[in-house]
Amino acid sequence: MFTHETFLSPFTWRYGSPAMRRIWSEAYRRRLWRQVWIALARAQMAAGLVRPEQVADLEAHAGAIDLERAEQIEREIGHDLMAELLTFAEQAPQGGPVLHLGATSADIEDNADAIRIREALDLIGDRLQEVLEALADAIERWAEVPCMAWTHLQPAEPTTVGYRLALYGQDLLMDWEEISRCRLAIRGKGFKGAVGTGASYAALLDGTGMTPSQMEERAMAELGLEPFRVTGQIYPRKQDWRVLVALAGLAMSLYKMAFDLRLLQSPPFGEWSEPFGARQVGSSAMPFKRNPILAERINALARYLGSLPSMMWETAAHSLLERTLDDSAIRRILLPEAFLAADEILRLTLHILRGMEIHVEALRRNLERFAPFAALEPVLMAAARAGADRQALHARLRDHAMAAWEAVRSGAPNPLPERLIADPEITRWLAPETLRRLMAIHTHIGDAPERARAMAQEIRRAIAAHHRPFIG
Repeated sequence: MFTHETFLSPFTWRYGSPAMRRIWSEAYRRRLWRQVWIALARAQMAAGLVRPEQVADLEAHAGAIDLERAEQIEREIGHDLMAELLTFAEQAPQGGPVLHLGATSADIEDNADAIRIREALDLIGDRLQEVLEALADAIERWAEVPCMAWTHLQPAEPTTVGYRLALYGQDLLMDWEEISRCRLAIRGKGFKGAVGTGASYAALLDGTGMTPSQMEERAMAELGLEPFRVTGQIYPRKQDWRVLVALAGLAMSLYKMAFDLRLLQSPPFGEWSEPFGARQVGSSAMPFKRNPILAERINALARYLGSLPSMMWETAAHSLLERTLDDSAIRRILLPEAFLAADEILRLTLHILRGMEIHVEALRRNLERFAPFAALEPVLMAAARAGADRQALHARLRDHAMAAWEAVRSGAPNPLPERLIADPEITRWLAPETLRRLMAIHTHIGDAPERARAMAQEIRRAIAAHHRPFIG
C-alpha cells in the first residue's frame, strides 16, 4: 500500500479527478487487457479454435484483478503483461490455455491504450462542454457592459466584458472541435502480431476458413474500436502526439484566460477576481492578501502540459523500424499526466467561471480615466468634416491629450472632455453637446455586444449539435 511516507505524484492525489485517475489506474489497465484477450478469444471461437466454455471461464474471471499475485510473478519474469497473463490463466483454468493465441504484447496493450485514450478524451470533452456552457452564460450576462481594452498592456479603446470573454470562447470552441476530431480518429493496433504482418494469425487460422483480417474485424468489433490498416509491432505513436497536441492547445487557451484574470485582479486594474472563500488564506505572512491562486495553478499546470507534445514528438520520431521499447516508460508518464493536467485545468476553470466577480465600479473608474482618449480620433474626423484644418486640429488635440495624460498619471480625474469643451478653437467646429456625444463611452464599443452574443449562440449551437460528442 502506497502512503504519504513515500513519494506520490501530485496527480495521484492532488490534481485531477477520481474519474480520470480511475481511467489511468493500473487496475483498470489490466481489466482492459483482459477485455482485449477475451475479444480475441471470442473471435477465435468463431474460427473453431476456442470452445465456448473456455470463453465463459475467461469472462467469469475478467474482473478478478490480483495485482499482488501479478507483481509476484513479474518480479520473477520481468514482464508485466506476461505476469498478468499468467495470473489470469491461473484464475481461469479452462480458458487460460487459449489466452493470447497468436498475439504479441502490443496487440493487447495498444488496443487497451486506445480505449483508455478515447475514454479520457470523453471525460475531457464533457468537462470542456461544462466550461463552454458557463462561459456562454457569462458572455451573455456581460455582453453590454463596457470596460477598457488594453493593447501592449496600455489602455486602448473601450470594449465590453462580454466581448473579451467571447475571445476566450472562440479559442475554446476551436479546442472543442480539435478534441472532437481527435477523439473520433482514435484507432487501435488491431491484431497483427509481432511486426504487423499477421503471420502468426495466418499460421494459427490455416484451414479454419477465417483469414487474419476477418479475425481482427471480429475482435475489434467486440471492443468497439477501429484498427489502423497497417502497423509495425505497435500502432503509430503519431496518434499519441496528435492527442497531446490537442490537449496542449486546450491548455494554451486556458492559460491565456487565467493569465488575463491574474492581470485584471491586480489592484492597478481591479476589475475581475476569482472566487475567494470566506475563510481562505491568501498568504501565510500577509493576512490581507487575496492572491489569484486558482488562475496561477492553471498557468502552472498548463505550462507543464504545453511542454509534453515535444517529448511525444521525439517518442514517435524515434520509433525505429517496426518498434523499439524506449516508447514504453515515457508513455506511462506522459499520457496519464497530460490527461490529468488537462482535467485539473478544466475543473479549476469551471470553478472560476461559476464564482468569478466582475467589479463594476473598477470598470467605471478605468473607463473614466482612459476612455476619453479613444474619442480623439472621432472628434478629429467630425471637426475635419465640419471644415477644420485637420493638421492644425491634430496638433491642438495632441496638446490637450498630453496635458490630460499628465493629470491622469498624477492621480487626478481625466480632464480631457472639459478641456475640449472649453477650447474655442474646437467648439468653433463642434458644439459642446456634439463633443459630449462623441466622447460618450457607448459610442466607442462598436458592435461588440452583438458579436459577443453571437459567439455565445455559436457555442450553444455547437453543443446542441454534438450533444455528447465524445461518447461513441
